[in-house]
Amino acid sequence: MRTTVRGFAVGALLAAAFLDLAIVRAVGAALPLPALVLATGLTATLWPAASRPPRLTTELRTAVPALLSLLYTATALLRHRVVPFGPGEIALLLCLLYLAVRHAPARWAVLCAALDAGALLATPARYFRTPWSGDEGPVYLVAGVLLAGLTAGFAGYLRFLDFRRAAALAETRREERVAIAADLHDFVAHHVTGILVQTQMARMMAAGDRTRLDPVLGGIQDAATEALASMRRTVGVLRENDPVAHRPVGDLAGIRELTAGFAGPRVVLRRDGAVRDDLPHEIQAAAYRVVQESLTNVRRHAGDAGEVVVGLRLAGAALEVSVTDDGRGGVRLPDEARGGGFGLVGLRERVGALGGELSAGPGEAGWRVRALLPVGGVL
Repeated sequence: MRTTVRGFAVGALLAAAFLDLAIVRAVGAALPLPALVLATGLTATLWPAASRPPRLTTELRTAVPALLSLLYTATALLRHRVVPFGPGEIALLLCLLYLAVRHAPARWAVLCAALDAGALLATPARYFRTPWSGDEGPVYLVAGVLLAGLTAGFAGYLRFLDFRRAAALAETRREERVAIAADLHDFVAHHVTGILVQTQMARMMAAGDRTRLDPVLGGIQDAATEALASMRRTVGVLRENDPVAHRPVGDLAGIRELTAGFAGPRVVLRRDGAVRDDLPHEIQAAAYRVVQESLTNVRRHAGDAGEVVVGLRLAGAALEVSVTDDGRGGVRLPDEARGGGFGLVGLRERVGALGGELSAGPGEAGWRVRALLPVGGVL
């Protein structure tokens, strides 16, 4: 359909241009200058972008034909010759005005549009000598102003839509990259703190029972490998054109693997049988992040904990995710490895974006993190 419309428009422009030359020839005027104006305008308008040289910029394409048209008008006035004008040049100048307003760089758009509009409005002067002479001169002038105004207004509106679309796309990409950065923190920080804990265990075992050292070293290797894989996946997402489609996220099934492979205190997963696997993906991903960040914080701030309980259950129209430890706040990690407190901030933003609530504070024996994620009509 688009090809058909373009072909019709090209044919109409060429037919109108040949009509202009026929009019000039009929009155016995010289052909070279009007032919040059029409040929330049057609080239600027119809040259395909794929084969157009880079130096033929939009400002050159829209300014040069307008300048030639003004030169043609000035030549006719200086030589006191009456030269008729036709629809071809008018149509080309309107097309060039559209291109100038829609696609020219901001610092050139006004100048090029003014040249195209000025050339369009000056065209009747070749025949009427002055814009207000006779009965038809003012009519052509008013018609030219209306055509130029409508064309410029339509092109300006489309340019505004392009700008708004580009701004929205840039904002979406920025938000996605911020979210991916949060994912990078969630994945890598979790595994790196595990490496630190297991390294400390290995140092203590090195002076004692060496037969228990190999499983700990194996855990360190697995955690480091997973941290590097998470980093590689996230960097790969940042290089993709569609980060949303490849963004690494977790789900409820991943929570079981996360708790089973946790290097630190014993983790008990208590999942209510009413919690189904078909919950919305964003709810599952948020639940995974809550558990992941909470376990990471157990390593950082509750190294003396003996047991961590992770709970998943339905509370009314919401999924309740809770992580409770029995630690007293004893810290076995260096201060530099304890983080800057951005994990809970990110969790609050993530849960809040879904209309949920997040609370964190002292529990019966240690620390408790609780998130309510509304699932509404899924239940």
